[in-house]
Amino acid sequence: MKTLDYLQLDLKKTEKTVAGLQELLANLQVYYTNLRGFHWNVKGIEFYDLHAKLEEFYDDTAEKVDEVAERILMLGGVPTHNYSEYLKISSIKETGVVSNAKEIAKNLLDSLKELIGLERKVLETASEGDDEGTVALLSDFISGQEKNVWMLTAFLS
Repeated sequence: MKTLDYLQLDLKKTEKTVAGLQELLANLQVYYTNLRGFHWNVKGIEFYDLHAKLEEFYDDTAEKVDEVAERILMLGGVPTHNYSEYLKISSIKETGVVSNAKEIAKNLLDSLKELIGLERKVLETASEGDDEGTVALLSDFISGQEKNVWMLTAFLS
């Protein structure tokens, strides 16, 4: 028997959700790598505060990566783990070295906009498939990311 048999989810309905989760996984991985670079390279008067905040962001994103990969497995998929594949499907692109706090915050806002939009699409697909587990997971992601958007917007004001 397969996990989906016990979860009582239809394979056909979950295939679209798994595809969306794969895209989300790719975006989270690229976002994570960008966060690490920002953390390492930030400079200026905001260094101490932003350096610590970026560490919180990438730790949180690492947890999300793991949760998305595990959800893909629960739904009968195999999470992509090649960075070359991530770069092909991610709408978030790699950044170069960025050290300016405002430029970092703007990049984070753009990335969060991408992630939230994608999460909402996958949440809708999961909801159509009666996949409450994925819906709950993504609802939690969106809630936290919306708070980060508010805080970053305030930082840039």
